Amino acid sequence: MMSPERSLTAAMLILGYAAIIGFTDNFVRQIAAEAGLWQFHLTRTAMAMALLALAAPLLGLSPRPKRPVAVAARSLIHGTAMVIYFGALAFLPVALVAAGLFTAPIFVLLIGRFVLGEPVGALRALAVATGFLGVLLVLGPHALSGSGLSLAALLPVLAGGLYATGHIVTRRWCGGERPETLLAGFFLALGFFGAVGLCLLALWPMPVSDGAEGFVLRGWVRPSAGFLGWTFVQAAGSLVGVGLMIRAYQLADAGRVSVMEYVILPASAFWTWAIWGETLGWTAWAGMALIACAGTMIALGGRAAPGRPGDAESQAGSAVRSPTASRQ
Repeated sequence: MMSPERSLTAAMLILGYAAIIGFTDNFVRQIAAEAGLWQFHLTRTAMAMALLALAAPLLGLSPRPKRPVAVAARSLIHGTAMVIYFGALAFLPVALVAAGLFTAPIFVLLIGRFVLGEPVGALRALAVATGFLGVLLVLGPHALSGSGLSLAALLPVLAGGLYATGHIVTRRWCGGERPETLLAGFFLALGFFGAVGLCLLALWPMPVSDGAEGFVLRGWVRPSAGFLGWTFVQAAGSLVGVGLMIRAYQLADAGRVSVMEYVILPASAFWTWAIWGETLGWTAWAGMALIACAGTMIALGGRAAPGRPGDAESQAGSAVRSPTASRQ
């Protein structure tokens, strides 16, 4: 049985993770105002990999993959989800984008049932219905009538679907990989997308709007001190935040920790209010609460027996069991 001390420590680690990620993600709009999505990902990857290279010998990390093709496939799927996620951050509050990403457990169940033929119990079916209603509330009143939906509002949900696909690939193909291997592969995939995007925009420049509206179509620009500073904060915050979360999954049961992770929704909303003075409507709060309830039902209803010390699943579980384990 898990000791109260370990559960409390895990909860504090998750709280620190949520506070860091909720804070750093709120400044993507600062980056979007002057630079582009693809330059951001390429620069962020370079910084993150440099920090990871410095930390590896000190912490005894070994990012070398055991199954390179499987890790590459998983990284490309999760990388695509994060390209969409960060693109949406330029237009939507962080809490709403995070809510879209937290639909991943719902999509895991749907893919498992309709693609892989896995059974779904009554509790999990109720969780899917609850989460779907939460998504509709987060998207706004127009979603209830099916009219007036914007692409930006749907992007986080699409990211959640891709993330779910990545989780299934991770569990089936990458169970024996170390967390730092999956983290490094994830950053390299984002750097790859950034380089490809910059090359395409250099060959075929597109009309670019000023400010955040030009985030996706903006090519390379001369990096300012502000861009480099906030991108470094993003890279360092991601590594520290995910490190705290990984440690939480090592200390406590995965089902409990995955429920704790939903604290990132109010944490993101708090930082959005504290930094920008923006608040969410009651429908968005209700939707996030329903998504959190759905994830809680899924986590508690399908809790697996904890792995033995040294099991491959125990080693890699911190990077595969949660909706945001490798989001950064």
